Amino acid sequence: MAEHLDIGKDGEELAARYLEENKYTILERNWRYRHREIDIIASRDDKIIIVEVKVRKQIGGERLEEHINRKKQRYLVSAANAFILKKGLDKGVRFDIILLTGEAGNFNLEHIEDAFSPWD
Repeated sequence: MAEHLDIGKDGEELAARYLEENKYTILERNWRYRHREIDIIASRDDKIIIVEVKVRKQIGGERLEEHINRKKQRYLVSAANAFILKKGLDKGVRFDIILLTGEAGNFNLEHIEDAFSPWD
């Protein structure tokens, strides 16, 4: 497996553990809808939380959340809508980003709640 895939998998595992430790219930991981994927779908406080996990060895002058452009946001919203319809859920939705920088075993984690709105 390529190194960047290993780092991404390690980062997603850390993000899921972090969420569970902070009273989130993980509903799905790597949930796919057509060609789109949601890294983590969780619930907490009667909301569905859609989590995009971004992992980098280092930050090169730009904020990692800038990697989630409008197109990626639209994909996440579309996939989230499909998930909610498929599961028949009637809950509010929040879109979060978990940013991880560093290397496996030494990640810095930043959780950005309500990182964007589907109406932005």
